[in-house]
Amino acid sequence: MSFELLSEPIRKYIRDKRWEELRPIQAAAINRILGTQDNYILASRTASGKTEAAFLPILSKIDFTNRGVQVLYISPLIALINDQFLRIEELCNYLDLPVTKWHGEASIGGKNRLLKDPEGIVLITPESLEAMFVNKPFNVNQLFSALQFVVIDEIHSFIGSVRGIQLKSLLSRLQKINKTPFRIIGLSATIGDYEEAKRFTGNEDGTKVLLDKTAKEIEVQFRYFEGDKDELPLDLLKNLYLETKDNKVLLFPNSRGRAEEVAVKLKKISEKVSGHKNYFSHHSSVDKELREYVEYFAKNNQRQNFLISCTSTLELGIDIGSVDEVVQIDATHSIASLIQRVGRSGRKEGQKSYLFLYATNTWSLLQSLACWTLYKEGYIDPPEIISKPYDILVHQALSIVKGHSGIVLENLKTQLKSNVAFTSIQEEEIHEILDFLIEIDFLEKIRGEVIIGIEGEKIVNNRDFYSVFKTEENFKVINQGITIGEVPFSLQIREDENILLAAKIWKIKYVDEKAKRIEVIKAKDGRKPLFFGSAAVVHPRIRQRMLEIVCSTEPFEFLDVKASDALKDIRSEFAVFQLHSITDRPVFVREKHIEFYSFTGTKINRALSFIFKVAGIDHILDERNTVFDMQLGFDDFQSKFTQILSSLNNIDPCLEKLIDSNPALLDFSKWGRYLPVKYKLKLLKDQFFDFEGACHLIKAIQIVSNETTG
Repeated sequence: MSFELLSEPIRKYIRDKRWEELRPIQAAAINRILGTQDNYILASRTASGKTEAAFLPILSKIDFTNRGVQVLYISPLIALINDQFLRIEELCNYLDLPVTKWHGEASIGGKNRLLKDPEGIVLITPESLEAMFVNKPFNVNQLFSALQFVVIDEIHSFIGSVRGIQLKSLLSRLQKINKTPFRIIGLSATIGDYEEAKRFTGNEDGTKVLLDKTAKEIEVQFRYFEGDKDELPLDLLKNLYLETKDNKVLLFPNSRGRAEEVAVKLKKISEKVSGHKNYFSHHSSVDKELREYVEYFAKNNQRQNFLISCTSTLELGIDIGSVDEVVQIDATHSIASLIQRVGRSGRKEGQKSYLFLYATNTWSLLQSLACWTLYKEGYIDPPEIISKPYDILVHQALSIVKGHSGIVLENLKTQLKSNVAFTSIQEEEIHEILDFLIEIDFLEKIRGEVIIGIEGEKIVNNRDFYSVFKTEENFKVINQGITIGEVPFSLQIREDENILLAAKIWKIKYVDEKAKRIEVIKAKDGRKPLFFGSAAVVHPRIRQRMLEIVCSTEPFEFLDVKASDALKDIRSEFAVFQLHSITDRPVFVREKHIEFYSFTGTKINRALSFIFKVAGIDHILDERNTVFDMQLGFDDFQSKFTQILSSLNNIDPCLEKLIDSNPALLDFSKWGRYLPVKYKLKLLKDQFFDFEGACHLIKAIQIVSNETTG
């Protein structure tokens, strides 16, 4: 029995908590973690006890009388660390074991105590671990040379991202200073590719997946209210108010601006009818203290209903207590995101999850249906794989040189080549990139050694160096000395303009451009702030399912009448085509132009668009609808389409010209701008475009027009 394998202090913890039994993932993890030396990915639905599944056996196994930190817990969010700290600390009290938070907002006292007496468990983000390698290399050795376990929470959020490559590199660097190899335990509710998750640990063969397939009962309803991108329709808001007013609700729009719009407008409706006042917004631009207050209110409030209009800041596993229902406005960009959000409600054993999805256009309705039906079939979109992370290699090279205060160049090359994050990058490629960093004075070569160069010092001495993702340059919004949040500068930011932020309306009284500060006072009406951000990447399988839904006659009982009518309308619109196969693609022939519907993923669409331009086919790409609008006839398009692959021979020179004329194209990569040109091209092909997918699509599909079938 799993319980009997645990140490007595941990058994006492379970008895004191009055658990009637262990959850399935916990029982399985206890047996495997205690009985083998493997790494494990613990995959089970939200609120299934994954944290305890990792820590119950880990704390039973380790001899904490040994000096040094024994367990490192890595989280994607500071807020998640603060939340998990309380759970882990309560558990560790039974072992008289210290738990230390180490991030930019953690107490200096706790960090100093750890440095004086390294022991116990440390909770950290990748960026704080990076900062330790750069600024406290001696302490990294002192703290982590006896590390036994690394627990990675929400591991899916790292896989397939530049932040994940950074973490993979840091773990590889940690393994090199360790006396014995530490084990990695990953936790997630939404993994789309288990083999990639195993590879992420750096030891694919030595990593096993424990998968709990226990399903959560979810009640779902789709509602449709035709609207536009600028403002939500009043009917939708009224319906939304009636649906949510008597419940504890998390509402997910797809942008920070819309989150503010919903929170403010629902609060106004509630005020008019004397409803509750607990309408909040929660996203990265709301001040940290205000976000923490919202989290505290939701978690500790038992009686009052509330609605939190949020973005992905509440998508991950922060415990905010009991949530009755989740509302999604328009389609999520991924199935994984939808699952995470739905899992925020009905977290207690035996409770249902409730999802209400509001669509404001037919394409959003289609994408929502695609995500939902694929999820019900057990499909989760796999992560985008970064095959050759040249940009993160630049970052880690600078980090290693800075942390060593100079290093023999050959040793630097060896460290990078042996790092599991960069095994796909060839040795000569590493040499070329390092030579380029020397050329641009990021590194300075002195005899056989390299140090940080003059230009490199400007980069590595900046606090922003520790992260590998780009952050916005924002203006602080302040009311009577209290920080409300931050907004990016735009034409909207001017005196006497009213904006929404932190679920309130503010009038801008003064803009200090030099100090990046905006003084505001309360107002009664205003517009949602403009936030900038890159468009989300949608997987090709989702778009393919959208086409399948359009071509089918299958009814969906969870659609309301308006949603059913909207689906009938779009099916009727495409009924003029005889689409017999998933390889058929429709082309609407209009009076003076044609519309080609690709029904494929974001990166393939970008590649198609670029190939069309190289082939001389003028067009406008509506990414949301995956439609290419072209000012030419169908026969002309069909003729050019069959010859289009020959344009690929000329891709690299055209990409180079594009980078020269539009350097902002590389903005998706914080460190890509510091690469030689040929590696910038490779980065674009790997991370921004999918030319291979585009070629496959061009070869596979049949073009069907409404004229040829009608």
